[in-house]
Amino acid sequence: MVEDVVRALGFLCMGSRLRRIGEKLQADTQQIIDAAGLGIQAGQFPFLAAIDRAGPLTIGELAQAVGITQPGATRTTGQLLELGFIDMQPAPDDQRRRLVSLTEKGQELVDYAKRSVWPRVTAAVADLCNNLDGPILEQLAAIEDRLVEAPLKLRGAAKEEV
Repeated sequence: MVEDVVRALGFLCMGSRLRRIGEKLQADTQQIIDAAGLGIQAGQFPFLAAIDRAGPLTIGELAQAVGITQPGATRTTGQLLELGFIDMQPAPDDQRRRLVSLTEKGQELVDYAKRSVWPRVTAAVADLCNNLDGPILEQLAAIEDRLVEAPLKLRGAAKEEV
């Protein structure tokens, strides 16, 4: 078996390790979303959640709320616009600014997800991280190992439904 160099190099590869865990969590979350038949990508949900929580936002504000670049936010909002989940209108106080808001379809998706999908993902990740203790590198190893043992769809409240 080939050595897991990212794990072996510890703090030197922390960014790569966190990205790897993040990608696995996103993929597992996507499986839960797909099983619910929502037709949306896991990475798009934070945008809908930000608008749901804060109300209409500019692209720059969305980028800040989600913690990504403005070009990334522009790309994702374009996808959500195409899917009919959001709408963009000029801001009433400044016609140069465009505000992004949820459409009725987007609000229905968020409301459904808040009742069914988000609690499943939250419970699954909580189950994954249950009883982690010790230095961060050991915790990351435990998270990676636990994700291999059982993906999110088999954890938390999701266990009861499988």
